[in-house]
This record gives sequence, C-alpha cells and structure tokens, in this order.
Amino acid sequence: MRTPSGPFDRGHTDDLMTFLAASPTPYHAVATVAARLEEAGFKQVAETDAWDGTSGGKFVTRGGAVIAWYVPRGAHPHTPFRIVGAHTDSPNLRVKPQPDMGSNGWRQVAVEIYGGPLLNSWLDRDLGLAGRISLRDGSDRLIDIDRPLLRVPQLAIHLDRSVTADGLKLDKQRHMQPIWGLGGDVHEGDLLAFVEDEYGLERRSITGWDLMTYSVEPPAYLGRDKELVAGPRMDNLLSVHACTAALAEVSRRDEEGGLPYIPVLAAFDHEENGSQSDTGADGPLLGSVLERSVFARGGSYEDRARAFAGTVCLSSDTGHAVHPNYSERHDPTHHPRANGGPILKVNVNNRYATDGAGRAVFAAACEKAGVPFQSFVSNNAMPCGTTIGPITAARHGIKTVDIGAAILSMHSARELCGADDPFLLANALTAFLEG
Repeated sequence: MRTPSGPFDRGHTDDLMTFLAASPTPYHAVATVAARLEEAGFKQVAETDAWDGTSGGKFVTRGGAVIAWYVPRGAHPHTPFRIVGAHTDSPNLRVKPQPDMGSNGWRQVAVEIYGGPLLNSWLDRDLGLAGRISLRDGSDRLIDIDRPLLRVPQLAIHLDRSVTADGLKLDKQRHMQPIWGLGGDVHEGDLLAFVEDEYGLERRSITGWDLMTYSVEPPAYLGRDKELVAGPRMDNLLSVHACTAALAEVSRRDEEGGLPYIPVLAAFDHEENGSQSDTGADGPLLGSVLERSVFARGGSYEDRARAFAGTVCLSSDTGHAVHPNYSERHDPTHHPRANGGPILKVNVNNRYATDGAGRAVFAAACEKAGVPFQSFVSNNAMPCGTTIGPITAARHGIKTVDIGAAILSMHSARELCGADDPFLLANALTAFLEG
C-alpha cells in the first residue's frame, strides 16, 4: 500500500473509535461534529437569523443533521461547492410512545425497529439508552445512559431445537422487546421516571422523546496484528467522522484564501428509512443552505445556477467488502478488500449516482492523496442498496459520485472494517475538497 500524502494516519482511526463511542445516536453525532467544528474555528449560525457573506467556517444543525461550509477569502457568489455527504443514522431499536410493558414477572421496554438491522446481532447484548428529550419548559436535552440497562434475550436452544435445522427466525414484534428488570406489574411512566431520576429532573417534566438503544461494548482493534476495527454505527459514522476531519483540515490549510471551491460537509439523518424528512437528504436543508450562502455573498439566482452547475458531491457511505464465507454473493470480478482503500460504487440503474465523469473526479483526488481505491458493483443476481447520492443528484442537479469504505457485517449492532481504511478515506476526501 502506498503511503498517503494527506495529513491522516492510524491516529485518525484511534480518533474514529472515540467518535463512535461519543455518538450513540444521530443527535449525539451532530453534537460531536459541532464541537469539533467549533474547535476548528467554525461558528454556528441559526437558520432563523440573517446570514452574512463573510469568509470563514460556518455550520447549522437541525436535529440529527448538520451542514457546514467554509468560505475562502476572495470567493465569488458563483464559486462552486465541493460537498462531502454522509448520514448520521444507523439501524437500531427505538423506544415506542408507550414504552412500559412486561409479562410473567419481567419488565420490558416496547421498541420499534428502525431501518433494516440484522436482528440477530441485537440478541444477548448489553444495551444502553440514549437520545433526545424535550422538556416542559420548551428546551431539548441529550441523554446517554451508558451502562448495561437492557437486553433482548435469545430463546435457549433446548426450547427450540428447530433452529439447528431451519435457522433462527425472529418476529420483529414478539421477539425483539428488551427486558430491563423484574416486577409483576407494569406501571405507565416507569421508563421516563427512570430517565428523570438519572438526570435530576422533576417528575413528568419530559413531554417528548426520541430514545434508542445501543450496544455499550466499546470499539476495539481486532486481529492478530490489529489490522481490523470492530465497532458500532460504522454505517455511516465512519464517513461522518472522515468528512468532518477533512473539512476541518482543508479550512486550516487555507491561509491565503486560495481554495477554488467552497468545501461543504452535509451529514443527514434518516437515510436508513428513505431520507424523506426535514433532516433527510430528500428534504430542502442542503439546497437552502447552499442558496443562502450564495445570496449572503451578494449573489443572484444566476450566480446560484452557476455555482450549482460547477458543484460536485462525494456521497460517502460504507459498502460491502468481499465476505470470505459468502464470496459467491459478490460480483466475481469486483472483490473490494479491507485496507484496500475507499471504494467507488457503481450501478447503471442509478442506485448509485456515479458515472464515468464522476469516476475521473474521484480518481484524481485519490491520485493527489496517494490513496489506492477500489470499484464496487453488485452481483447481477442480487438487489442493490442505495444512498443519499442519487437523491442529492436528482434533487439539486449536482454532479454526485458514490464512494465509501468497505466493511463486513453491515447493519449489525457491531460492524467490521480495515484499520487503515478510515484514514485513507479521510485523505481522499481532503484532496477532493481542495480541488
């Protein structure tokens, strides 16, 4: 493997594990990104305020989404953007509106399945509880109960011998409700009262909540030579982390104001269930931010059209490394490998947005960064997933290229990647943003 010419090395992977542990929910991920951007000199702006056209770094947050951009000195209203896009959400188990339930002496929490998780990976794991609560005084607050609190217990093999022959079959409603204690009676309000006690809040002060479970097992290096990383929510916080690091690095380097593009980070929520929300990629948030940036610099609609026409977006999401036990599920001539560098995702039916011209842009960035890259295409007999890439391209008319890092166990409670791939991705993104 070539040594990348960018700023990131294995220390970036160490930092990724810190980022994953600090970001159990999309809301926490946004808060973590915001803190890192502020440390890099970016300033948060409110959507309800008037924006100015001054140079420097700015960002907006909305729920589980964050958009950040850096305006170099001398930028014109029609200066194009270079966007790195990702998503903050991951498949998991989320608390229902009436969470308190139980039977046969067990207390349970009612959960709903978010996205498409590998359900079996959530069995017999120690789960914490995190998310966002809304209080009676109108404020919001992030909570994170980072200790073994819940567990989805698997049925013993002695009570279902058929799993040996027929495999494990899980009913999403009946089999995925976690236990969190003992008790004969179910009392409405128990879970929220517990959260209020944990955070020293008055009873019945929580009036709204977006709570979800997560595995409390921390990320870790794995393998004989520690060449792999195991951890939660790599799909797609691995990309969010790399995009944040790349944007901060590019802004730091721009001392003379010579950037030919305006670098942008766009991290959306709700990719795992279709992106159709006010914080999803199919919503208006990115377009609104880009347009307001143009207009704040004195631009017209014509300037906006010129800027968008020259803009390119890299949609960075994890993809499939070739699986050693299921290699027949992959295309026989495309076998992305761990630590082989980022992958370029291609699908001629536009499940990915990459075309030949987009490939050339990404290849140039990787060459500049000294980073190898690989190509991914699905086996023709297997349905292909999708990303925020086609949505971004179609909604905003922006040239978009789908890329990412190759992982195993996608949508598991604990995924696996090569330990070098996170910093290789970050170096490629940095080179792309610099133009």
